[in-house]
Amino acid sequence: MDSPDFDSPWSSLTFESLIKSLDVECEERNTGMGITFREKVTAPLCQSCSIPRPPPLPGKMQNKNNYLIKLPGRCLNFVPKETKQTWDDLFKQGYAADVCVVAENEAIIPAHFIVLNGASQVLGNFLIKSKFINGIKYIKIPGVPYGAVYAFIRFLYSSCYEVNEMKEYTLHLFVLSHCYAVPSLKRVCEQVLEQDYLIPEKVIDVLQLARKCDSSRLSFICTRMVVRDFKTISTTEGWKAMTLANSALEQELLGLVVEADSSKQERLKKVEEKKVYLQLVEAMEAVLHIFQDGCKTIGPRDKVLKGYEVACNFPACKGIETLVRHFLRCKTRVPGGCAQCKRTGQLLELHSRMCSDPDNCKVPLCRNIKEKMSRQSKKDETKWKLLVSKVVAAKNALGPFSPRQSIFI
Repeated sequence: MDSPDFDSPWSSLTFESLIKSLDVECEERNTGMGITFREKVTAPLCQSCSIPRPPPLPGKMQNKNNYLIKLPGRCLNFVPKETKQTWDDLFKQGYAADVCVVAENEAIIPAHFIVLNGASQVLGNFLIKSKFINGIKYIKIPGVPYGAVYAFIRFLYSSCYEVNEMKEYTLHLFVLSHCYAVPSLKRVCEQVLEQDYLIPEKVIDVLQLARKCDSSRLSFICTRMVVRDFKTISTTEGWKAMTLANSALEQELLGLVVEADSSKQERLKKVEEKKVYLQLVEAMEAVLHIFQDGCKTIGPRDKVLKGYEVACNFPACKGIETLVRHFLRCKTRVPGGCAQCKRTGQLLELHSRMCSDPDNCKVPLCRNIKEKMSRQSKKDETKWKLLVSKVVAAKNALGPFSPRQSIFI
């Protein structure tokens, strides 16, 4: 039997190159027991011959069909147009038909048992149980228009269909493909439904049909569309009819909408919290920049930068400098009297809790605040630890290129 052709880089090796790489000694002996052969390999393949050059890399615009590999046990889905046309002609001509498919209004479509049985095992089982009438088996498909039944039987023959017929009878063909277990037709119908039927006025009907026909992908897409555009879809006639006929589905969709809104609010809340923590990170960087490096661009409010001076790169530097100047001049010393001084004290305490070297730190009150931490209540200590962990996490999320990575514990 001929061996199949494989698209492989080993096909470029010639028979002579393989012979050169192996020292094969064959000894033939005529005995009563037959012929015996003895092989002796003296050199491995990788040492005695040059390794073949690899095939060139595929181009940017390469057709995938040119690189199909025939694998054992795998069939390539390629049917010539001529073959499809032959099966299509066989269906349209109805030559030697032994089955009659009865559609709506008693319209008859001639077909062949062997084709229908091979394309749909469910339909074949119905035909086996049906009775012969004048040597022909009859099967009736009720409740479906003649055009849909005709397109369905034609697809079983040649996998061909007219685009206008598919769009007109998509829902009917979708149900038929599910009932008679024709997955190839079901995939085509799902694609048409996704492209043409997923609009607010029809999405509820498609969702219910997708659940009845076990189409998980289509059901998921419809559910996601309902959740995202609930205000518009809830005013359609399809939604109103569904609430009367299927209250369980209504409650499920409402629950998903509520869950999606809660998740959205939770995400927005986390985004806002992250912004706050990033602002605290910038504030800690500005504190170190002012007191350790010494900012050269801040000063009196009416100061104007000279030509060779560049504005400070720390966005929070000016604001922190303003708070510190106010903190040094403020005369309000009653507890909780000045909000700006209180905010400055909180920033200094946050720095002190994150500082790893308070003895050599140039930030004011860093060491004093470290010493006072032991006298705080357990509740306040827990709150500060949680805040420090959040700020450190926000700092780490910025990556290793942030200018003040070393200030964190």
